[in-house]
Amino acid sequence: MPADSFDTIKYEVDGHTATITLNRPEALNALSPHMITELRAAYDEAENDDNVWLLVVTGTGRAFCTGADVKAIPGDGKVIYERPYLSTYEQWEAPQEGTPPFRRMAKPMVTAVNGLCCGAGLDWVTTSDIVIASDRATFFDPHVSIGLVAGRELVRLARVLPRSVALRMALMGKHERMGVERALELGLISEIVSHDRLLERAHEIAGIVNSNAPLAVRGTRLAILKGLDLPLHEAEILAETFRERVLRTEDALEGPKAFVEKRAPDWQCR
Repeated sequence: MPADSFDTIKYEVDGHTATITLNRPEALNALSPHMITELRAAYDEAENDDNVWLLVVTGTGRAFCTGADVKAIPGDGKVIYERPYLSTYEQWEAPQEGTPPFRRMAKPMVTAVNGLCCGAGLDWVTTSDIVIASDRATFFDPHVSIGLVAGRELVRLARVLPRSVALRMALMGKHERMGVERALELGLISEIVSHDRLLERAHEIAGIVNSNAPLAVRGTRLAILKGLDLPLHEAEILAETFRERVLRTEDALEGPKAFVEKRAPDWQCR
């Protein structure tokens, strides 16, 4: 799907950064089946573009994402897809909706939460590498308030927040929201930004990350994320295998050379 054909999201590349903007402000950026299809196409576009080293995700309007579009959920409760029900492997997995394919992505992602963030919108918060938020952002999960089990969203959240806090959010439903100060205190986000500077700051962070060796960034990211599910010793060994792979690249030679010559390195991503 060509980037210029998207109608529920925006996809823009500037330098080595691809920016995906959720763009259904009239629906508070709720996820429709078509929007989910477009997001997956955009993730693949960024991951397969050698010029892109990092992704930024944000939203338009007063919400970042308010989860699945309730109007698009079938009366039988089946998860929303554009393909026929259970016709694809992904439909037999936990439903991912707008979640970035973080388990198989090599490139890092920065999420900039611009406003309301709830339900499936929390997936970006719990799976992105760096999360910042506008001073207008709030976080909550409404599933139990509309008769649904809070599934993967809160399972992930319980691995980011303290258990008691995640359970409180899950069981209080729509009746309690977490503000940005509390989210920062608990480590759900890493920075609060003035609303008008949010995207500017996200791109500043992207620029800083992209000033580092891109393959080393990817190897470091993968070593950390893949190691979280392993015992410590096995995680250390896995991390060392990633280090050894990157040592064979041209950039691994360029870094020390640039340091000795007191100049900025010229990363080639190879």
